[in-house]
Amino acid sequence: MEESTSKEKVLKKIRDALIEKTDPPYPILDMETSVYAPMTEPLDVAFAEELVKVSGKFGYCESEDEFLSFLQSYILEKDWPVMYCYDEQLQQLLKQGGIPFESDPEKFTDMKLGITRCEYLIARLGTVMVSSHVSPGRRMTVFPETHIIVAYSSQLVPDLKDALKNVRNKYEDNFPSMISLITGPSRTADIEKTLVLGAHGPKELYVFMIEDRPLENE
Repeated sequence: MEESTSKEKVLKKIRDALIEKTDPPYPILDMETSVYAPMTEPLDVAFAEELVKVSGKFGYCESEDEFLSFLQSYILEKDWPVMYCYDEQLQQLLKQGGIPFESDPEKFTDMKLGITRCEYLIARLGTVMVSSHVSPGRRMTVFPETHIIVAYSSQLVPDLKDALKNVRNKYEDNFPSMISLITGPSRTADIEKTLVLGAHGPKELYVFMIEDRPLENE
């Protein structure tokens, strides 16, 4: 009888393994307990610290009026151009503060400064979660040179798993076609190991968090 080929030997081993099932070597695995140490700082402080570590900018605002005041100051201080805003909710907020914006789709490619909302802020990572369900979808988070994100304190979560769980509960059967995580400005060190910001997206990231829930000392 001819000796079996290597392929036949491999297939035989697979068949034998499927027939003679063995117990998993590690039957008791705790998949729920966090691998991280408990967070000791408030979520907003932790998020701000981690965001700054990756070259992001953080602004805490006690109200929407304070956010509009901060934004007006930044526009004057940094000589920012007219920002592009395609989000109707943010458009109403900008109108409230008398802040001009552009929303003409034909002028999108000329945009230097863009403003969007987000899904969640992940405190432990200093990361912003965005999705295709947050207007205007994908392109606003990667196209502008400067990206401004407006969030609320109720969107702060401790870890990535909390953000993913909330997204599943929020959208249920209408899950976003795209979920992305933004951790600081776009960067690369592929060329001669020199860090370059803005290589594949915004080179500046600003996150303004507006307080929308009772403070602990109230």
